[in-house]
Amino acid sequence: MTEFDESPERPHADGDVPTKKDRPEPSSASLAEPAGEGVPESVERPSGFAVVMGLLRPRVSWGQLVGGVLCLVLGFAVVAQVQTNNRDTTFATARQDELVGILADLGQRSERLRGDLRDLEETKAGLERDAEGGTALEEARKRATIYGLLAGTLPAEGPGVEVTIDDPKRGMRALHLLDALQELRDAGAEVVQVNDVRAGVDTYFLDEQGGVQGGVQVDGRPLQAPYRFLAIGDPHTMTTALNIPGGVVKTLQGVGAVVSITPRARIAVRAIRSS
Repeated sequence: MTEFDESPERPHADGDVPTKKDRPEPSSASLAEPAGEGVPESVERPSGFAVVMGLLRPRVSWGQLVGGVLCLVLGFAVVAQVQTNNRDTTFATARQDELVGILADLGQRSERLRGDLRDLEETKAGLERDAEGGTALEEARKRATIYGLLAGTLPAEGPGVEVTIDDPKRGMRALHLLDALQELRDAGAEVVQVNDVRAGVDTYFLDEQGGVQGGVQVDGRPLQAPYRFLAIGDPHTMTTALNIPGGVVKTLQGVGAVVSITPRARIAVRAIRSS
């Protein structure tokens, strides 16, 4: 590309001033270019679309890639640490005495579980030793005996008390006898017999309507004074429960009854329930 020499015209060596004819004519390329920009003709200018695409093209270097990977790893580590802290918050904020209590409770639970495991292993060993099922049969018999005693379908023997209630003034009512039975049961009586009637879970007392003095029925059967309770259980506990201030004995004495309680080392309950 031909550049213009904008310096003042200087005379030639021979002293002649060059004419317009002697000056070089500017080319069309140099006229098209802005003044003052020396861009070679061989460089081709990019179009507008190519310039926009070049700006939009992502430029990723190795440093940026490594930085992104490090940020990802750091984020994963932060999330894992937060989750761990959330799981440990309960114990981290607990006091020392609370931690000691928790540890003791866990120890007690572990010991109970070990005891249960030993019992189950012993039962399993007994069943395995008895190939004919004798151990299981004996266990079933024990359970049947317990249920029979509770239901009143089997006779029973054991320590207990004998309670005798005489009613010289005829002031006894069904409610008084029911209170005596409930007090014995609350004191731990396992088997109770009233006169010749075996008490059960559905035993009831009724006041008879008839006659001059009336009377009391138990499970539909008439009772005659003196009323006699035979109760199998802990003698001391039942005696104490009946004699508490304001208890059953005081209530019965208030209606004119005479109450005597006799602890016995062995009491035989022979009456049974038919159903």
